[in-house]
Amino acid sequence: MDSYKNFQIAAYVYAYYLAHADDAKIQQDIDFYKAYIPLKKVYIENHRGKVDIAPQRLREVKAIFEANGIETSGGITSTQNVNGIRKPSFYDTFCYTDPDHRKEYRRIVTELAGVFDEIILDDFFFTACRCEMCIEAKGKMSWMDYRLKLMEDFSHEIVDLAREINPKMNFIIKYPNWYESFQETGYNPGKQKDIFDMVYTGTETRDPKYSPQHLQRYESYSLVRLLENTAPGRNGGGWIDLGGSSDNLNVYLEQADLTLFAKAPELMLFNFSSMVGSNALPALGNELKMVDHIVGRLGNPIGVSAWEPYDGDGEDQAYNYLGMCGAAIEPHPEMQTDAPVVLFTESTAHAPDAMEKLEEYVRKGGNAVVTTGFFKKMYDKGIKDLTSVRLTGRHVMGKEYMIAHANYMAWNFAKATEDVMFEILNYKTNATNSDISLIAGENQFPVMTEDNYGKGRFFILNLPENFADLYKLPLEVIQGINKHLSMGQRVYLGCTPKANLFAYDNNVYGIQSYRPTADKVRVIVRGECKGLRLLGWPREITECVTLPKPACMGDATTVIDEPTDYAFELPAWPGRYTFFEVVE
Repeated sequence: MDSYKNFQIAAYVYAYYLAHADDAKIQQDIDFYKAYIPLKKVYIENHRGKVDIAPQRLREVKAIFEANGIETSGGITSTQNVNGIRKPSFYDTFCYTDPDHRKEYRRIVTELAGVFDEIILDDFFFTACRCEMCIEAKGKMSWMDYRLKLMEDFSHEIVDLAREINPKMNFIIKYPNWYESFQETGYNPGKQKDIFDMVYTGTETRDPKYSPQHLQRYESYSLVRLLENTAPGRNGGGWIDLGGSSDNLNVYLEQADLTLFAKAPELMLFNFSSMVGSNALPALGNELKMVDHIVGRLGNPIGVSAWEPYDGDGEDQAYNYLGMCGAAIEPHPEMQTDAPVVLFTESTAHAPDAMEKLEEYVRKGGNAVVTTGFFKKMYDKGIKDLTSVRLTGRHVMGKEYMIAHANYMAWNFAKATEDVMFEILNYKTNATNSDISLIAGENQFPVMTEDNYGKGRFFILNLPENFADLYKLPLEVIQGINKHLSMGQRVYLGCTPKANLFAYDNNVYGIQSYRPTADKVRVIVRGECKGLRLLGWPREITECVTLPKPACMGDATTVIDEPTDYAFELPAWPGRYTFFEVVE
């Protein structure tokens, strides 16, 4: 079977399987793969939990795969039972404070580095241990600070060890999908990106409702982008599995699609044996043929620059909820001062110079959108100089909205089917404008405000108390939010949540729908064009509606220059993607 042109497929062969599979079984399972998917590479695990695979057996397994034209690397899962003593740590991850545990881990690395030129760490290379040794060693430090330093030091130790044994070593750390919790468990991409040769991305988004991780499905895209911007050119790929999506095969396939739409060069299937005999592999093989054609047409991903600093904390998954509302997001660990729009969330406030950079950026002409979480963190650190908005500590619920952007005379009203709760933000008329307001009784309350500051514009996005309530907002409100978030981009969406917009620098765009029924989205193009050409379809959409143009408000004499917006209607089907290019 021919390989894909724009990415490759790998599989993780875990130790539990190797503990029981003989050579004939392994070959049989390879043959199953050959029928459905071009498997380019496997990562062969030598340790997981209580199971170890001896170096000689690793070499035998390695030879079987390589005889079938499949590249091989090694893998480690950092769970253990050292000396038969349980440590107080979830998943029984290693205790990196304990010398016996460090010695055992070094043994595992030593044996694997003697067999393979490349090693990947499965996403258990963290610690939540609070044993007596850890408590004593931590002292007065916070658990976050202690674990970040502990794992930084041990990362150096094992990488140096592996390179000493095998100078050809390429050592990869795979980061899990729960990026907002990295710092509390010692995951330290800000330092580890310079210790390990490569990083890898966990894109298993699964169920956002019943999983305790509350992962939004857009994260299968956005986390690849965050880690690519963390270690440019060294993000090896995205890792998906059937867990949490086995009752809905389409959810599994969406993980693969979004991973590759984010331009991951490799798709890792976890795990090799669980895919054998499953209907997931034939379905995935068919899906990837179509995806390969699409990915070959995509430029570099673009979107609103979301500043997600290393070790940031707060408003978990905020920009992924916005991504599920049609905002194209491009997260960065460092602030992109040349971006036309920067999104600041509560997590951004972890950066010690966040307020200083925000003020300078807007003053020089940037457009900043800050969430209420960030606004609160910076409340007594200078942000009140940028706006008349003030916190009240009160809350309001409603379902009727008014959209009245300051640069337009047109007002728009929309009604949702359910109430949403927001914090009440107070502001002063004509010092600040409420571009989007919640109407409750004979009163209005800001959902999104706008201020002028220096040469730039400053917006506050009042996220609902429950971020999932963003999905209750009507299309017109989502369109109003996306208009500001997308400044500097050619295209933005007006849509009923839940839908994704994927944007690329070659004027190609994609839409993925998660709605339960067929729907339509508004694809809004800034500036004149001939229409939208659907990729893979012999069809162009040329009919459009011209949206209201900027206009002087009252006795004002100027408007902010903006291109005219043209709205096209595009069909969106459940669990399906549509890609198109803007025809100039």
